[in-house]
Amino acid sequence: MAIELRDERKAGRLLAVEDGAVVGFIAYFVLTAEPHALVAVHTVVEPGNEGRGIGGDLVKAFYGIAASEGVPVVPLCPYAASWAAKHPDQAPAAPAEVVEAATAQLEGDSDLW
Repeated sequence: MAIELRDERKAGRLLAVEDGAVVGFIAYFVLTAEPHALVAVHTVVEPGNEGRGIGGDLVKAFYGIAASEGVPVVPLCPYAASWAAKHPDQAPAAPAEVVEAATAQLEGDSDLW
C-alpha cells in the first residue's frame, strides 16, 4: 500500500500514513512574522519503518507545500537541514533574517517543540 502524506496544519504535523497508521511525520510551525515561512522542527520515522525513504519523502513534500504557498522553509530539524543540503535544487535556502526570526520564535515558545 502506498504512503499518503497529510498536512495537518492546525496540529503542526505533516504525516506519512500507511494502512491507517502514522509511519512518520514532520513537526513544524508557521512563522508568525512575514513571510510566514514553514519551519521544520523535528522529523520522525516510526521504529520499523526506517530505511524506506519516508523521511526524505516527508521533507521533499514539505518543501513542495512551501513552494506552492510561496513561502520559504526554515529547516531547524537536523534531518531536514541535511536533506536540504543534499538537494539544493529542491530546497532553496531561506533568507538569513527569516532563519533568525524562526529560531527566535522557537526559542520563545517551547510548545512548538
